[in-house]
Amino acid sequence: MTHFTVDDNPRILKTTVPQALWQLCVKGFVRILIGADNQNQYDTYDWEAGCHALRNPDLAYPQYYRIPNFHGVEGGYLCKEAAVTYDAVTAFACPPHEMNLRREVLKSIQGQPQRILDLGCGTGSMTLMLKATYPQAEVIGLDLSPYMLCHAQHKSQKAQLTIHWLHGLAEATDLKAHSFDVISICMVFHEMPPRISRLVLQECRRLLKSGGQLIILDGNQNRLRHADWLIRLFREPYSTVYAKESIHDWVTEAGFENVSTRYLGWIHQLTAGTSPHHRDEPPLRQLQTHAV
Repeated sequence: MTHFTVDDNPRILKTTVPQALWQLCVKGFVRILIGADNQNQYDTYDWEAGCHALRNPDLAYPQYYRIPNFHGVEGGYLCKEAAVTYDAVTAFACPPHEMNLRREVLKSIQGQPQRILDLGCGTGSMTLMLKATYPQAEVIGLDLSPYMLCHAQHKSQKAQLTIHWLHGLAEATDLKAHSFDVISICMVFHEMPPRISRLVLQECRRLLKSGGQLIILDGNQNRLRHADWLIRLFREPYSTVYAKESIHDWVTEAGFENVSTRYLGWIHQLTAGTSPHHRDEPPLRQLQTHAV
């Protein structure tokens, strides 16, 4: 039997009349911003076949993911509407400039990683940037929504970038242990219960090589604690409980070393840490020596 804690239940956000009017304006703004390419994909792409090709048939969607309507989209991320509007919503929610925020993730990476995992990759915006910056690396984007992965695949094919897209749980990826040099997690933790975020970090510990890097870009928890109106505006079911906690503390408690957090832009933060030495894995220098 599966047991759920209180943070598995998304907060019911009541909308006032002014907020409802503002949300209508936002929706109209999003329709304009999605652009002709997204509109064309929405209208002409065979979503059923695309999702069938990418979907993991053995995956069961967890309760925390099936209940909420993220960003006010009926059906949450398990629909094509969410996939084609996600980039526009994200850009609007990442002032002053989304790409500048994502470039800070790239600046935090040290060396020349050979295997990179983008957990909760969504439509692949960060994943594409990682592959473009490190073309020699194997880059994997993993997400729980096959619709998001369909759109991510469309974007990578258009950009002529070879990326492996996986349908799976960030907290239980089934990927090989100690096999990644870098794991990025962007705009994910504010959209899941804190207890799941902690499980994701444990999975990152398992997946990263000794000295591997973990980089997390997400909402500024200090500011979101005092910006309930913003959480209501973007219809975020878990952001209130997210804002009460600390990613920095989560990463430290998960056993990562050299943990640091800095604030970016208006409402974002970047937390980074390195994986400690694994008992069943040789030190990083020894691995590099034998790899020659």
